Amino acid sequence: MAILPLLLCLLPLAPASSPPQSATPSPCPRRCRCQTQSLPLSVLCPGAGLLFVPPSLDRRAAELRLADNFIASVRRRDLANMTGLLHLSLSRNTIRHVAAGAFADLRALRALHLDGNRLTSLGEGQLRGLVNLRHLILSNNQLAALAAGALDDCAETLEDLDLSYNNLEQLPWEALGRLGNVNTLGLDHNLLASVPAGAFSRLHKLARLDMTSNRLTTIPPDPLFSRLPLLARPRGSPASALVLAFGGNPLHCNCELVWLRRLAREDDLEACASPPALGGRYFWAVGEEEFVCEPPVVTHRSPPLAVPAGRPAALRCRAVGDPEPRVRWVSPQGRLLGNSSRARAFPNGTLELLVTEPGDGGIFTCIAANAAGEATAAVELTVGPPPPPQLANSTSCDPPRDGDPDVLTPPSAASASAKAADTGPPTDRGVQVTEHGATAALVQWPDQRPIPGIRMYQIQYNSSADDILVYRMIPAESRSFLLTDLASGRTYDLCVLAVYEDSATGLTATRPVGCARFSTEPALRPCGAPHAPFLGGTMIIALGGVIVASVLVFIFVLLMRYKVHGGQPPGKAKTPAPVSSVCSQTNGALGPTPTPAPPAPEPAALRAHTVVQLDCEPWGPSHEPVGP
Repeated sequence: MAILPLLLCLLPLAPASSPPQSATPSPCPRRCRCQTQSLPLSVLCPGAGLLFVPPSLDRRAAELRLADNFIASVRRRDLANMTGLLHLSLSRNTIRHVAAGAFADLRALRALHLDGNRLTSLGEGQLRGLVNLRHLILSNNQLAALAAGALDDCAETLEDLDLSYNNLEQLPWEALGRLGNVNTLGLDHNLLASVPAGAFSRLHKLARLDMTSNRLTTIPPDPLFSRLPLLARPRGSPASALVLAFGGNPLHCNCELVWLRRLAREDDLEACASPPALGGRYFWAVGEEEFVCEPPVVTHRSPPLAVPAGRPAALRCRAVGDPEPRVRWVSPQGRLLGNSSRARAFPNGTLELLVTEPGDGGIFTCIAANAAGEATAAVELTVGPPPPPQLANSTSCDPPRDGDPDVLTPPSAASASAKAADTGPPTDRGVQVTEHGATAALVQWPDQRPIPGIRMYQIQYNSSADDILVYRMIPAESRSFLLTDLASGRTYDLCVLAVYEDSATGLTATRPVGCARFSTEPALRPCGAPHAPFLGGTMIIALGGVIVASVLVFIFVLLMRYKVHGGQPPGKAKTPAPVSSVCSQTNGALGPTPTPAPPAPEPAALRAHTVVQLDCEPWGPSHEPVGP
């Protein structure tokens, strides 16, 4: 009991226990500077020569700067669990690949700098998880594709998007239209050739739009531009003003840009690239009355076309105008035609009917329209009855015609008059197509003595099926030329020009000699080759016939051999026929031997045997030879 008071006296002298220590912070990566003494924590590694994201990062950091290094990729584990990171800079590295979900844990991130890298595309999962991102800098990369869902997680919070200095030819305009809080949008120095109408209509907070140095020939009017005043420079502009930069584009100054010309600008240096009359002129110095458009003109349309039911048909329509007109087709029933299961409409004005039906015949209307007006043209299509079915063993072909298709034949008067009435204006007398076949034509023209210094002749021609001109250069001493490699059954427009040296200017000039229109003969339809079932059946019948004939010949030979051997098998020896010996006897007198009586008829069973009759006399002294 005496020990207890002693222990109570010594208890105040015991040292007080120390409070619990906080978790030990991660060490600062080599060549980096870390601010861990006060909040917010930051890790600064600019220009440290890093080849990858340091694995020993403090996951509590709010700022991470890794710019000016040699990092080639960002992996999923590099930035894992950094939920408090607010600012991340990966500028001016060599990043080619960002793993899907690499930023998934950075839900508090406000700014992401990926400029100055080597990214070629941005997919839907690479920016997943950045739900609070406000500044996204992707300039100076090699981006050629931006996925439609790449910005979905940050679409409601993004305020600054920089896509400048990339290789973007197309953009997900629908996705960009959902960036309702964006203030600055940088699209400059890309390869954008067009902007759809209304692409920026929902960007109500947009303050600066930069589309400098692209390939834009026109900028469509947008409701955003009509609501806000536009100024050339941000200096002195009101808070609600929109700064629009579009210099360095090959602008086509026509009536489509009148709305932009009417806006008040200061000293931007935009210039017109076309049309030729306005090329190179300062955009804001061109008067509004000079921004004009040309109504469309139909330059080519398909001639009346006839096809059998069930076959395809192609209707063509070409038009020119400023701006380039858009071609549409209207059916004979008055319906606007587009892409469907039976028809396809191409941007070049061609309408293709994949399978024609009897009800498709009639007048199709081609409508070419632009901002200055529209033009129409009619194309007649006749759908005939379907061709008769061709039998499998049919080898019929078209009736022969005189001469080969490639042999040139002079056209008859009746056919020439019919073709002239069908193809339009008469042929120029200066140039004549005297002979033509299915794939060749002979062109002749008179001597051009009034034109001095002719160097050569030039022939230009194209067919009714396309608008591509084909050129042929002919020596100056020639007065005719044989065109080959033509398509059969087509109409050709041809012109001959004389190339000479102009004595007044000393330059090479051309003068038309004349033009002509001709049609090549249709090619012969080749004979239908026998089909495979026909060939197979024929071979089976022929082989069966040969086998049957061989068996019959073999049976006939056996029958003949059996008959020759008298009903005995060929291998068995024949039984000799019995011989009847009939001897005539005399009484010994010498004299003529009496004639034996004819033998009695033999039985029927021995008629097939050989009968030998012998006259025998007994040998005696009277029969010995008498000496002399």
